[in-house]
Amino acid sequence: MRAWMRNADALCALMQEATAALHACRFRKHSTIHLPSRGRLLLTGDLHDNLPHFEAICDLAKLARSEDNHVALHELIHGDRLLNDMDMSFQMLGRVAELILEYPHQVHPVLANHELSQYRGHGVSKGSGDQTAKFSAGLEWIFGDEADTVADAIDVFIAAMPVAIRTEQGLHFSHSLPGEATLDQFDFTVLDRDLVEEDYESPFGAAFLMTWGRGHSNVSLDRLAAAWGAKLFVIGHMHVPDGVDAPFRKLITLASDHPQGRVLPIDLAEPVTTAYQTIDRAVPIASYLRIEGD
Repeated sequence: MRAWMRNADALCALMQEATAALHACRFRKHSTIHLPSRGRLLLTGDLHDNLPHFEAICDLAKLARSEDNHVALHELIHGDRLLNDMDMSFQMLGRVAELILEYPHQVHPVLANHELSQYRGHGVSKGSGDQTAKFSAGLEWIFGDEADTVADAIDVFIAAMPVAIRTEQGLHFSHSLPGEATLDQFDFTVLDRDLVEEDYESPFGAAFLMTWGRGHSNVSLDRLAAAWGAKLFVIGHMHVPDGVDAPFRKLITLASDHPQGRVLPIDLAEPVTTAYQTIDRAVPIASYLRIEGD
């Protein structure tokens, strides 16, 4: 067992080091990761504390093979693996923090609505009660009187996450996007500046809409594409039974947390095509799960 799984000081130190690494990433400008036209980017969907899928994603990312290989991760916490009705998914944050420290310019955790909810202390559910409260209960059970200190360190780590990844070829990745009904209240400059506290607030904070947004349409996607110079959007946040879908010509949705979960490898040097042409590249995670004992 890793020391930080039981030791508050060790976990806080890990969170602090990973937070510093996120801010120091050479590809980061304000709240966005900008990747050049070389190498490979592995895009994932919501993970929700699915450890076997996380391990498979780490294998598929091939980070050790080249410093030009990258992986995007999001919606890390709040899974259905509960212990006495408590959520222990702080451990997934710790594993991602370790990966960041090992590959500080290649691992890019992007802000998602469940992390934002935990950071702001807002209730959120996946169908089994308030997951935010269950997460906090897990910290209290493991760390006792030091749980608040650990929670503060986790909050700082979450607040350091960028809201998007952009490539030179015109691909945009984020957990979600603002829907058509909220575009008039959305601050399009959020990708080109540092986040402020108001960005995290409901209903029209820019980071809130980048993680909670629904109600997309060809009209809204065209407007976002024109504002940001994007050709294709890839997001999670949606119900995707087959692991990948292309509901609109410029939008791909991914899920990585269930048995049909998929990931999408992107050659950063290749021109971006339509969603309908790109989804065929999605890879089923189940084909790459580690066999116990390997």
